[in-house]
Amino acid sequence: MKRLLSLLLVLVMVLSACTGGTTPPTSETPGTPETPDTSEEKPEDVEEGGKYAAEQVYKTVYAEEIQTINYLTTTTNVEFALAANLVDTLVDYDMYGVLQPALAESWESSEDGLTWTFHLRKGVKWLDFEGTEVAETTAHDFVDAAKYLLTPENESATANLFYSVIKNAEEYFNGDITDFSQVGVKAEDDYTLVYTLIKPTPYFESMLTYVCFFPAYGPFLEEMGDQFGTTNSALLYNGGYILSEFEPQMHRILIKNPKYWDADNIHITELNYKYNKEATSLAGEMYKRGEISDVEIPAASIDEWMNNPELKNQVRPSILGTYTYFYAINFDPKFDAQYEPENWKIAVNNPNFRKSLVSAINRVAAMQTQEPYDPEYRIINTITPPNYASQGGVDYTQMEPLKAITEGEFFSKEKALEYKDKAVEELTAAGAKFPVKILMPYNTNITSWANEAQVVKQQLETTLGTDYVEVTLLPHAPTGFLDGTRRAGNYSMMQVNWGPDYADPQTYTDPFERGFNYNFPEYTTDVTEDGQNIFEAYEALVNEAKAEVKDLVRRYELFAQAEAMLIENSFIMPYCVSGGGYMASKVHPFEAPYSSFGISAERWKGQKLLAKPMNMEEFEIAQKEWQAAREEALKEAAKK
Repeated sequence: MKRLLSLLLVLVMVLSACTGGTTPPTSETPGTPETPDTSEEKPEDVEEGGKYAAEQVYKTVYAEEIQTINYLTTTTNVEFALAANLVDTLVDYDMYGVLQPALAESWESSEDGLTWTFHLRKGVKWLDFEGTEVAETTAHDFVDAAKYLLTPENESATANLFYSVIKNAEEYFNGDITDFSQVGVKAEDDYTLVYTLIKPTPYFESMLTYVCFFPAYGPFLEEMGDQFGTTNSALLYNGGYILSEFEPQMHRILIKNPKYWDADNIHITELNYKYNKEATSLAGEMYKRGEISDVEIPAASIDEWMNNPELKNQVRPSILGTYTYFYAINFDPKFDAQYEPENWKIAVNNPNFRKSLVSAINRVAAMQTQEPYDPEYRIINTITPPNYASQGGVDYTQMEPLKAITEGEFFSKEKALEYKDKAVEELTAAGAKFPVKILMPYNTNITSWANEAQVVKQQLETTLGTDYVEVTLLPHAPTGFLDGTRRAGNYSMMQVNWGPDYADPQTYTDPFERGFNYNFPEYTTDVTEDGQNIFEAYEALVNEAKAEVKDLVRRYELFAQAEAMLIENSFIMPYCVSGGGYMASKVHPFEAPYSSFGISAERWKGQKLLAKPMNMEEFEIAQKEWQAAREEALKEAAKK
């Protein structure tokens, strides 16, 4: 499952053309879209000098067009983000990351964890792009959408996520069974939806926020056929917004759904996206002229903004993501003989050697190549990021022994030299030769990565000495980068990344599975103090955690122990979390739904436009307030 989703969520780029469009309504088009009455819908505190803008219309410019609006087949993040605002899910997440009812008002699971029953909200309407009611959203819509998803001819990119958990779904997809009634998704009546799982899945609720679990009105699906989702008129809407206008490479306009079941929480009444192939270079000036609501500030321009007092007061950090970056240390080198792979094998299986490398790298200094004004902002000490998942009201990274790791620091010149001295003695006895050659590839398409690699090379060779290590940087073109480096084992040590699929720490164990292609830890000969192979000890903890599906606190604790084992034994070095950079924006960054997976975080629901952009200081204050509120919200949720 993860292997494909990682591709979907990280590597797939938005294509430059769309499959279709429709002419926006004009005076000659019957049924002009209904414009909601916003006279009484202005956010609080909109008077002059107030917190929020009086006009709640978001404007932006973009350069890469979406390929499709068919959310049941879509493959790109920008398409996921669009779908998130047009169609609702059974459940959703609030601004603190607490699971909330959405199209399902309530739900329960069976004692064995295999059967999940959802009781749907009544009166939720499907509307067309003109705002006309078409039908009511029912349980049958989830069944019809699933059947469409599992029909191979429709080429859904997320069908695998669905059939990874739903009983007989993969068998139906592969043609092993032809009776769809055998698939584990059923409408007991109009408002009762039942999923039957392959096995108990503690994180199943979080998976429901992916597009593969979206509903679709069956008669409309059948009517549209292969035209479903090619234009805004070939789609129905039950979410917070309607795609009222959609002209590829011109614009798309989303207006507030006036009949949305939770319309009180839709504050921004219009989302206006205008196409410009030069958007990246033009957005800064357009923002300064007040033509758009926000702009990401390129690294090359940040100094210009920060050196201008007026502009500096509009700059804030971007919200952090959930993809984590870490340095993987390769236990199965496949690189050329000139880099001495056999000698590397001897060295890498020595714990003191690995620890000397990790202790010699100043991550904050390396991060300055990307975040010159706040390099510590993105640094993390764990593989799983903070604020990702919690159990019992406690953030996963605050469970021991991870909590102790989060409070420490890897970089220490003194420790690096201590580990070096021990490693030299042990490796000399093992027949290793010095300096140990370290092959470190990087993608030439990412300037900051090239700069960072230079910094890390300098740190290792300066702190540890070129008599101990010799770092060779290997520039690699973006085409075929992963296949030629990490997946091929063509490196000693390199920066890699991983992202989550669902709300459970299990998702962050996937890179280290036996037979996967990150750092091949199963090839280690290193052992624990009691003589057990370290990877086998790690694997046993992970398997025990996976098997624990009832006591979820215990499940998380076992995963925490396993993750700590990798970090403490320097199989990897945690580096940073995704996101970061800088932007100027009138969007409040901490009012959006919060989720590390699925599409909840892409919703505009709950968000408001500020009267003026938030600056660095205001962002820091707001972030601390949000963090404290989130911790309280998680504790309250754990009591229920």
